[in-house]
Amino acid sequence: MGHSSNDADRAQASPSPPFRQILSVFGKIGLLSFGGPAAQIALMHRVLVDEQRWLDERHFLSALSFCMLLPGPEAMQLATYAGWRLHGVKGGLAAGLLFVVPGALFVLALSMLYGAYGQTPVVAALFVGVKAAVLAIVLQALVRVANRAIKGRLDWAAAIAAFVAIYFLDLPFPLVIIAAAAAGYFLRSAEGTELPAAAAAPVPVAQTLRTLAVWLFVWLAPLFAVAAIFGSDHVLAHLAYFFSKLAVVTFGGAYAVLAYMAQEAVTGYGWLTAGEMLDGLGLAETTNGPLILVTEFVGYIAALRVGGVAIGVLGALVTLWATFAPCFLWIFVGAPYVERLTHAPRLASALRTVTAAVVGVIANLSLWFALHVVFARVDERHIGPLRLFVPDVASLDVVALALSCLAMVLIFVLRWSIVATLALCSAAALLWLGLAPA
Repeated sequence: MGHSSNDADRAQASPSPPFRQILSVFGKIGLLSFGGPAAQIALMHRVLVDEQRWLDERHFLSALSFCMLLPGPEAMQLATYAGWRLHGVKGGLAAGLLFVVPGALFVLALSMLYGAYGQTPVVAALFVGVKAAVLAIVLQALVRVANRAIKGRLDWAAAIAAFVAIYFLDLPFPLVIIAAAAAGYFLRSAEGTELPAAAAAPVPVAQTLRTLAVWLFVWLAPLFAVAAIFGSDHVLAHLAYFFSKLAVVTFGGAYAVLAYMAQEAVTGYGWLTAGEMLDGLGLAETTNGPLILVTEFVGYIAALRVGGVAIGVLGALVTLWATFAPCFLWIFVGAPYVERLTHAPRLASALRTVTAAVVGVIANLSLWFALHVVFARVDERHIGPLRLFVPDVASLDVVALALSCLAMVLIFVLRWSIVATLALCSAAALLWLGLAPA
C-alpha cells in the first residue's frame, strides 16, 4: 500500500477500496464486535491493518490515540475514522453506523423482552447469575485499566481523589473529569520533551467551523424537536438532555461513565432500580457493539414506564441518537487534525491524568455494584459532607455471594470469556434457585 506524507490528503492520495467493499468489511466487524473495546480494537487492527492493509501501523495507532482523547466509545470512533480516511464523510458514516446498528437492534430486542418478561421467576433467577458475572467483569476492567493507567504518584493521587470525590463526596462526574484534565494539563507540563508535530497541510478554519455547525445541527435538532413535540417535562426530553450531557463527558470508556449514569438514572431521575441497571449492563455485555449501548436499555425502560412499548422504543431511539450522533461530530471535525493532536504533549498529559482518575471512578462503580449485588437493601446516609452506602447485613443474598465468587474464579483464575462466564453463572443461578424450596 502506498503512503502519503501529507496526512490531510492521505484519503485521496492512497488507493481506496470500492465503497461496496467497505460496507462488507465494516458490516462483518459490526457483527463480530463482541468482548468490549479491547477485543473490538484488536479485531479492527487484524482486519484493517493485517488483512485488508487499508491502514498502516503508524496511522492506526495515531487514530487510536486521537479517539482516546475524545469522549465517547473509542472503538466506534476508530471505525468511523477509518471509514472517513478511506471514503470521506460517506465512508465514516457507513463504518460508524455498521459498528453500532447490529448491536443496537439486538439490545433493543432484549430490552423489549426484558420489559415484558423481566419480572417472571425464571428471568429473575437468570439475572441473579448475570449480576454476579457483571460484578466480576467490572472488577476485571478495574484491574486492566489500573495496570495501564497507574504509573506514578500523580496517577495514584488522581485515582484516589476521583474515588473519594464520587463515592464519599457525591461530586458530579463531569467535574471530576474536568479537574483531572486540568491537573494533568498544568501539573505534568514539565514532564517529558516536546514532540514535534507531524507535517500536515493546514485545514481552513472556515471548513472546520462549517463541519462543526452541520454536525451540531444533526445532533441537536432532532432532540429539540422531541422536546418541542412532547414537552420539556416529558421523559423523552429528559432522556435527550441527560444523554447529550453524558456524551460530552464520557472519557475513559463505558465503565467510567456507568457510575455517573447509574447514580443519575437510579437515584436522580428514578428511571429504574439498581438491580435493573445491573441487568441492563449484563444484556449489553452479551451483545456485539459498544458496551455504552446499555444507555439504550435505560432509555427504553424509562420511557416504557411512562407511555408503553411505542414510547419505550422512542426512548431507546432518543438515547441512541444523543449517545452516538456526537461521535460523528468529534471525528469529522477533528480527523483532519489527528497528526497534530496526537503529538501535543499537554493534551497527552491531560489524557493520562483523566485515565488515572478513571481508575477511581471504576473503583467506585465496582463497590457500588458489589453492595447492590450481594445485599438486597443498601441505605444511603449522610454524615456532614460525606455520603455513605450502608448495607443491611440481614439482607445478605447467599446465592448472589456464592455466584459472585464463582464468577471471580472463572474470570481471574480460569480466564474464561465474558460470554461464557455470563452463561455459566446464569445457568447455575437458574439451577440453584429452581431447585430451592418455595
